[in-house]
This record gives sequence, C-alpha cells and structure tokens, in this order.
Amino acid sequence: MDPINESVEIEGVIIQPLKQIADKCGPVLHMLRNDSRLFKQFGEVYFSEIYSGLVKAWKRHKKQSQNLVVPLGEIRLVIYDDRPNSNTHGKIVQYKLGRPKNYRLIHIPPMLWYGFQGIGDQTSMIANCTDLSHDPEEMESLSADTIQIPYQWKTLK
Repeated sequence: MDPINESVEIEGVIIQPLKQIADKCGPVLHMLRNDSRLFKQFGEVYFSEIYSGLVKAWKRHKKQSQNLVVPLGEIRLVIYDDRPNSNTHGKIVQYKLGRPKNYRLIHIPPMLWYGFQGIGDQTSMIANCTDLSHDPEEMESLSADTIQIPYQWKTLK
C-alpha cells in the first residue's frame, strides 16, 4: 500500500503519493482503494475540468471530505484554514498537482476553504471521490477575489 503523509501545513490535510503503472498502450493511474485509511464511504465521483490560467474558487464543505487527484494537466490547489479551533488556523498552503511529477491524492477534510487554478499548457482534469453525495445545503462558496480569504490568485501569461 502507498504511504500516506499527514500534512504539517494544515491540520487534517493528507497527501498520498499515487502509483503510475507504465503500459505500452498508456499508463494505469491509481486513485483510491477501499482499503485505504482515507476511504470512509462512497459518496460520489466526479470530474471537473479547468482551463489553463482560470480559477475555480472558493468552496467549503460542512460535512463532506474531498479526495482530489489530477490525472490530466496541472493545477495549483490552495487550501485556507479558518477553523477557529484548528492548530493551523489562518494558514494558507499551495500544492501543485498533476502528472508526471506531482501525481498524488490530496485529502481535504470538512470546513477548509479550497480553490484551484489551471497552470499547465492544456485543460486540466480533476477527479474527486467524496464520502458524501452532493448536497447544495452542505456547501458554501465565495468568489475567487473575496477579501475574506487572504490570498490573491496569480495571473498566468
């Protein structure tokens, strides 16, 4: 089984390197298994595309955990912790996700704000395996340029 690393940057965020199995017809890319300690239960799997340079932000789930992987392209994932009782309250951390060098799963627990930006030279695809089905009442959103989150998205040229 692949190693799992607790993030020291934001409490509860977990990073798991993922296997890429070479095949002469195209690689096989692992994401999440039911025997991983990151797997609680199945909610849904969905894919989100992001065009290079564009931003999708900010989201926060009250109960749902996210398990994000980028099998195609590259993104900048930004996570902000505004949980008042967290040891990492007020921290913002950026992660680069994508292949081939940064193929890994990032587990985002509930109550953390997150957003992402396409940074490769192509459209990127994010796969998300959640532990709950989508419920619009359970999710909160803010605009990418909100002043509530102390982060400014970089403009790509």
